[in-house]
Amino acid sequence: MLIFGQTKNNKKQSCAINGYFWHKSEKQGMIKTKLKINPKAKGLIFDLDGTLADTMPIHYIAWKNAASRYGIDFTTGLFMQLAGIPLYPTVEKLNQIFGKLIDPQEMGDLKEAEFEKNMQLTPEIKIVTDLVRANHGKIPMAVGTGGARRLALKTLEIIDLEEYIDVLVCSEDVQNYKPHPETFLKCAELMGVNPEDCQVFEDGALGIQAAQFAGMMVVDVTQYYEVTIGK
Repeated sequence: MLIFGQTKNNKKQSCAINGYFWHKSEKQGMIKTKLKINPKAKGLIFDLDGTLADTMPIHYIAWKNAASRYGIDFTTGLFMQLAGIPLYPTVEKLNQIFGKLIDPQEMGDLKEAEFEKNMQLTPEIKIVTDLVRANHGKIPMAVGTGGARRLALKTLEIIDLEEYIDVLVCSEDVQNYKPHPETFLKCAELMGVNPEDCQVFEDGALGIQAAQFAGMMVVDVTQYYEVTIGK
């Protein structure tokens, strides 16, 4: 078990990878400082990328590098539009948008290899992970992500949170990805908590919609930390 309040993530949040720097989102306003659990909540569900772990800059750079090999300019706007969609379906979306016939597994595997080169740099999103650690053993908690289980487990290990999460629902566990509510409904089922009694913590528009479709309480965590995206 991890020691409460002890983490090994003391990395700087300002960093450069392959010549790219990440920066604060222009859409973000005043940062809130008190992230709270709704008193009505009987179970908590967390997204992973961009909610517990600040992986989004690294994912963006990985997508940008992979997409460039297929003649696609992967902009930050496109990245935010597709955030929350699993790996191979993202490539299928790119094929639709750009009129390409890219093999989803080929490009998807290339992107994941790019991501793994730098994922060890991932910092935790402390205001959210502190909430997890403070409430461990007090209320059921789950992670519902559109990512693959192997990388989700690795990410949780990097941010020292693998011992705090009992339920993990990944892309392999569902038929329908966000904004469909299946991921979060599966989390609720495995926790043994009714959907309306669950509070979801999310950063992506598709994930927020999924929580709303599931009839759950939802918090947009991007109001509580400095959101960064690659540029």
